[in-house]
Amino acid sequence: MNIAANNGVWSGSWVAERLGVELVGDDGLAALLGLALRRNPRRAHLLVSNVLGKHVPQSPSVVYGHGFALGRRVRDLLGESEARRAVVLGYAETATGLGHSVADGIGLAPYLHSTRRPVAGMAPAGGFEESHSHATSHLLLPEDPALLSGEGPLVLVDDEFSTGNTVLNTIRDLHARYPRKRYVVVALVDMRSPADAGRLTSFAEEIGAGVDLVAAASGTVKLPEGVLEKGQELVARYEESAATGVASAAAAPGLARFPESLPGDASEAGCRSTQPGARGTARPAPTGPPPDGNRTTPHRSHVTRIDLRWPQGLPDGGRHGFTPAHRIRLETALPAMAARVAEALPPDARRVLTLGFEELMYAPLRIARELEALVAAEVRYSTTTRSPVLAVDDPGYAIRSRLVFPAHDNPADGPGERYAYNVAGAGFDAVVLFVDSAGDTPELHAPGGLLALLGAHAPHVLLAAVPSYVPALPEESPAMLPEPLRGPAFSSYPAEDVGWLLQDLSDVTLEAPTEEREEAIQSGGAHYAESLPVEYQPSEQYQALFHAALETSAARIAQAVGVVTETAVAERSPRPVLVSLARAGTPVGVLMRRWAQFRYGLDLPHYAVSIVRGRGIDANALRWLAAHHDPRDVVFVDGWTGKGAITRELADAIAEFEARTGVSGFDPEIAVLADPGSCVRTYGTREDFLIPSACLNSTVSGLISRTVLRADLVGPDDFHGAKFYRELAGADVSVAFLDAVAARFAEVAEAVDAAVKELAVADRTPTWEGWAAVERISEEYGIHDVNLVKPGVGETTRVLLRRVPWKILARAGAGADLDHVRLLAEQRGVPVEEVGELPYTCVGLIHPKFTRGATGADGRAVNV
Repeated sequence: MNIAANNGVWSGSWVAERLGVELVGDDGLAALLGLALRRNPRRAHLLVSNVLGKHVPQSPSVVYGHGFALGRRVRDLLGESEARRAVVLGYAETATGLGHSVADGIGLAPYLHSTRRPVAGMAPAGGFEESHSHATSHLLLPEDPALLSGEGPLVLVDDEFSTGNTVLNTIRDLHARYPRKRYVVVALVDMRSPADAGRLTSFAEEIGAGVDLVAAASGTVKLPEGVLEKGQELVARYEESAATGVASAAAAPGLARFPESLPGDASEAGCRSTQPGARGTARPAPTGPPPDGNRTTPHRSHVTRIDLRWPQGLPDGGRHGFTPAHRIRLETALPAMAARVAEALPPDARRVLTLGFEELMYAPLRIARELEALVAAEVRYSTTTRSPVLAVDDPGYAIRSRLVFPAHDNPADGPGERYAYNVAGAGFDAVVLFVDSAGDTPELHAPGGLLALLGAHAPHVLLAAVPSYVPALPEESPAMLPEPLRGPAFSSYPAEDVGWLLQDLSDVTLEAPTEEREEAIQSGGAHYAESLPVEYQPSEQYQALFHAALETSAARIAQAVGVVTETAVAERSPRPVLVSLARAGTPVGVLMRRWAQFRYGLDLPHYAVSIVRGRGIDANALRWLAAHHDPRDVVFVDGWTGKGAITRELADAIAEFEARTGVSGFDPEIAVLADPGSCVRTYGTREDFLIPSACLNSTVSGLISRTVLRADLVGPDDFHGAKFYRELAGADVSVAFLDAVAARFAEVAEAVDAAVKELAVADRTPTWEGWAAVERISEEYGIHDVNLVKPGVGETTRVLLRRVPWKILARAGAGADLDHVRLLAEQRGVPVEEVGELPYTCVGLIHPKFTRGATGADGRAVNV
């Protein structure tokens, strides 16, 4: 049964007929909104959204799609440049999921939502009042205090924009603390009166900032005189009748029976409501067939607990901030989590409700959306709420039933009732309840708790607990850290070339077959940094390709090294401290150090540190650097950019580190040899060409493995780990690579000077076109996961050496730069597809649905 529109009846007609309330506006307004009543001294009526996923169970694709579409409109309004600088703020509790969906639509915007759950020892970064709400005080508790202090646009998201008071209160508070030039207000519906609309315009002029509005639909609510008193009287009359009509408790445990009619209002027969304190609602004995899906017999279901395997350290939502890097981690884990829910559902389920928990809206929504594509059952999504609303079992009323249960998360404002609407009597075969771990308490499992009530109305109840994310408070006394590792004891580079801020894990077995790792990574069972791929042993033919490529490209690389070094010295620091991101950045860091020696006689310090996608940079390495150097002199170095994931990861990690420790000054922008993704301002070139150090693994990187971060090996006061492959010394070309490039420094010096002069006056603002291309390719090829799309020659080579490749996209006409890619593709049985319009020379696609059973016996790539 579609509760929002039953047999063509608008779900606001019951209130409209009795109170004279009218909705006037866009043609689609009635489809978006219904009406209900609540006991509230400020406002009797409640606009009930049919697409928000709070009070009315709805398709998760519809709920997410509305928010995402609003985000796309905001991005179009702001333009790409401003959208990249935006921060999105959603309102608790109703719009936490909507705001997060809007942030997804914008693309690269970090997200924060207000909360009513304080954290001991954590000072709010702001707060405001929601005057018409049942629970008025909102807190802003970003883990990164700098989240709200930027100069980019602030996008404020709520489900409805009725008077504008909440938005005005928010902007007034935040603008006094963190002034900025532009705000964008986003809502599903804009229901302001002309007078309220004028107030917002005047307020924007008063603070000297632009305030734009984006809404899916607009209109106004016409309220007759005395509507508040009349509404309160109507609510009181129905609640009193419910209280006196509880004579029969046989309808269902925890449900109150409502009388078939009220004196003087015979048309209202069949309404169900609750008395204060009653656990749920009941319908009268039916005089005809019950509405579709309604049940008259209570269930006694067993609760099945689901282990989602939520990624470690990933926030459960935007209460303390949710960055683009967090989004990438969540997108990667979603398919596996949804699959675990699907496996736990009964095979004959026809109608399934995924039920979120107050502010925990986004994570359940995203899992529900994935689940919708996995199961044959009809999937609906809604959440529990603090908001008390009258329930009336009438097709023209938006809240047909309500379950009432005690709060189960030890709320700071004390115990109280909580509600789940339109669940009882809706014909769900299974309910999947999502709570955060703070809400997984004895009260939840008690006889009168939410799980028991759900069990009375659905034959199957499943419980999934998401770890509650609480920011770590600053450490009081950090442990002493060891000195950097150096060659020849660790790595084949000379000791002066680089100091490794790592711990030596050479004696630990960490390697796993490529297929095994891929399956674990894609299933969410393991993070890629918890193990190592088996080191690729190149054939003689492949080694010959490497040496030929080095001979051909050495001068080109030397010029890029000179340009990026000169730019860093001129613009970042006259004596930079080079900090390369191990391990692809380390050969580049050594070459930059050698250029500074060649050109200026400088002996620059150079260190290599670990950064892990989804888990950030090694904070202990940053501590060591801050203790030994001025953070303002540090220049982070990498080999190349792909889609820019590491660029964003570093920025988020630096901000988090500075907020947690109070140490400031690190510039998070990376200096790279090649920036084909247009992600940074400091680069040697933006061309996507073959960098021979990408062709090999440890044997061109000082015999050092990629870095490892695993809880049983790396403690809170340890550097990340890596291995030194001493046994591969016979195949090592690390120093030979450096020498070949450095030998060309003199011949490219003039070209470097000319290029640096051009760059000094050029617009080097990152366009992030690489990220946009990856998103497009991900959708065009049906992958739907940007982490499985690896753009550029270097990243494509990594796919072929370390992952399970699916196919290679090559720009039509690409020449010798792709000889080694074609050879590796032939060896792995991977098709190479020529593409006419491609911003990169090539793109590697990881197998999007990999399991070991999906490959041939030899582990060669296969098609999905």
